[in-house]
Amino acid sequence: MLQSPYCIALAFALTVAFSPTSAQTPATPQASPAAAPPKRPPPPTRDPHTPGYVEAKELPDGTVPPPNVDGNFIIGPTHNSAPEMTVQEGVPQGTIHEFTMSSADSKIYPGIAREAGTYPSPDPADPEKVIVSSHPAPYTRKLAVYVPKQYVPGTAAPFLVGADGPDRVLFTALDNLIHQKRVPVMIAISIGNGSGDAQGSQRGLEYDTMSGLYAEFVEKEVLPLVEKQCNVKLTKDPDGRATMGGSSGGSAALIMAWYHPELYHRVLTYSGTYVNQQWPYNPETPYGAWEFHKTLIPNSPVKPIRLWLEISDRDNLITRDNYHDWVLANERMAKVLAEKGYHYQFVFARNAGHTDRTVKAQTLPEALEYVWQGYPVNGKK
Repeated sequence: MLQSPYCIALAFALTVAFSPTSAQTPATPQASPAAAPPKRPPPPTRDPHTPGYVEAKELPDGTVPPPNVDGNFIIGPTHNSAPEMTVQEGVPQGTIHEFTMSSADSKIYPGIAREAGTYPSPDPADPEKVIVSSHPAPYTRKLAVYVPKQYVPGTAAPFLVGADGPDRVLFTALDNLIHQKRVPVMIAISIGNGSGDAQGSQRGLEYDTMSGLYAEFVEKEVLPLVEKQCNVKLTKDPDGRATMGGSSGGSAALIMAWYHPELYHRVLTYSGTYVNQQWPYNPETPYGAWEFHKTLIPNSPVKPIRLWLEISDRDNLITRDNYHDWVLANERMAKVLAEKGYHYQFVFARNAGHTDRTVKAQTLPEALEYVWQGYPVNGKK
């Protein structure tokens, strides 16, 4: 069964918490109305050689790591776009199918939204928790599905599921990489989030919740629709399935594989939110995705997951507690992945910010090639 007892319990709790009665008479204090979100100071520039950070190889400016080597690397400060990120003459272009999904059609995510003009605020009784006012709300999400020109109808294709779609630069990169036989002939499913951001939003609920629920949503509600709408067949082999995302979409990518390794073995993240953004609070993972490097990875048997992850020197930092430093979180991820013997590649980007577009344009082709190492480009195993 895909749905764990915890996910069933969480779904029930959310149903109760977000009922109209609960929204009108909350058991906890309301988040404070505000005209604008609290301003945070610009993040400092972190030195990749800071004591406590992982030892990493500094690469010549403008270069990226080789796609077949594990370990830690430092790139920048220059981030020129890779040639594979632009349309190339003579390269076959895939077909892009676009459609929408409505919350009314979802049995897993009926939809929520944070109350207008409110923002998460620290709980006076426990500053490591936040107070959020949220209510049921409908949504419509966009989907874009890339089917490469080389796909043979009727065959089960490997595929990549991406967060915060549509991601058109990904499709261009795949055109070129598939043509060069550097990655398998794969389908890319770029799924828009359910709207909003952070605690109390549909996006936050989908991406920051530490459970298998979002992977189950994709498996039960998205993939069957993709096969029907696009006339494709998607592989059931977890070694032929990858996840990808940036920020909370990045932590969601790992969450999908971590809680359902029978579904996904390959993960790619930019500025992954391996920090404490989870809401509602879950005592099994009290610090949200921070638990990946605090307890889950160190204390669990190694899972069959191959991971590429990136962080930037000016990445996010929220100082309200000790669990919102994106750079430290990703450095800790690299440390525990190495200690456990995972196949991973960690890239620290100088002169870059959160989910930096120039870094993605420079590194995405190599990242995709790294993540798909070991999977035959002709799709035969």
